[in-house]
Amino acid sequence: MQQQKSPASANGTTRITITLILSMLLASLGTSIVNVALPTLTAAFSAPFTQVQAVVVSYLITQTIAAVVAGRMGDRYGLKPTLMAGLSVFSLASLLCGAATNLWLLVSARALQGIGAAFLMTLAMALTRQTATKARLGRAMGLLGTVSALGTALGPSLGGLLIALLGWRYIFWMQFPPAVIAFILASVTLPNDPDKGSGLSASLWSVLDQRLARHLVVNGLIAAIMMMTLVIGPFYLGLGLGLTAMQVGFVMAIGPMISIVSGVPSGRLVDAWGAGRVLDLGLTLLLIGAFLFAFLPNAIGVAGYVLSIIVLAPGYQLFQAANSTAALEDIPSNRQGAVSGLLTLSRNIGLIVGTSAMGTVFALSVGTQELAHASTLAIASGMRVTFLVASAMLVAAISISRGPRRA
Repeated sequence: MQQQKSPASANGTTRITITLILSMLLASLGTSIVNVALPTLTAAFSAPFTQVQAVVVSYLITQTIAAVVAGRMGDRYGLKPTLMAGLSVFSLASLLCGAATNLWLLVSARALQGIGAAFLMTLAMALTRQTATKARLGRAMGLLGTVSALGTALGPSLGGLLIALLGWRYIFWMQFPPAVIAFILASVTLPNDPDKGSGLSASLWSVLDQRLARHLVVNGLIAAIMMMTLVIGPFYLGLGLGLTAMQVGFVMAIGPMISIVSGVPSGRLVDAWGAGRVLDLGLTLLLIGAFLFAFLPNAIGVAGYVLSIIVLAPGYQLFQAANSTAALEDIPSNRQGAVSGLLTLSRNIGLIVGTSAMGTVFALSVGTQELAHASTLAIASGMRVTFLVASAMLVAAISISRGPRRA
């Protein structure tokens, strides 16, 4: 990720990039690949769906809790060895998940895998900041956003294929080889941290200031809105517009695909324009997209949904690249792990809020928890109200993001 000076340094930079990409990909893939297996796990363990959901929830909860710990350990013991420890935990947990003989062993192993994923996601971000030059930091963060979107999009399709061909255990076992490869690459390619241990006496609060706090709050709000889109989208498309499951899957894949394509260009724009201007642009597009979601799908159907996501998805990638760059660009090297951990923490809290609180807003707006029995008009009303709430959240996010900051 550093500027090329020679073929040797270019090769070293490429290997570092591959290592960090693989780490981020594994963390995001672990989040999405299991969802498609929930019906299979319900049958395999003869357990109710409410219990099987713990396979997903345990991963998210431990990933959220461990994010700040991972960052602090990176600052204390060095980013490279801490990432390697996280890859070791993730690798072991992947084997244990596939070997689980009952549901609660699987839930426990997934919790351990979530801890490993927190280390992968947090330290990949911190190491990106450490190894990228300031002039190329935006595109480096944009690349991480692309990889995260790729993992999220790839998970359901890859998981479904593995279940059909080999069985559910292989959705976990297949994560072991790339984790081992990432461990080997990390050991031989990542630079040693000369500032290791220099953050021993710093408290977590010493990292926070008003500017960083704004980035964290807005990061959580945007994550909640994007997760809300993924949660209520299938209900609206299937129950409100009457699409088949295959059609719903196709429409829902449009957003992640746009995110994959727009990640790196968003980062390049941050490098060219500055994080502040791109952050404003991203939040504006998100607000327009949310407002369109409140009205266009109900007015013109699937075309309105697609037009709305075409605005919303690139807005999210612009925001993500700019917000991460602005949060990390002036952070001392012995604080980058802690700040990366806080960014991961705020994002994961937003994902949980988007799943629970915003899902509840949708259900209350529809007027029933039994969405399958709701009328088309009720589903449409729920869609409109929920995205108007999201629009209000985005107005708040824009207001919070304003203040003294770098261009």
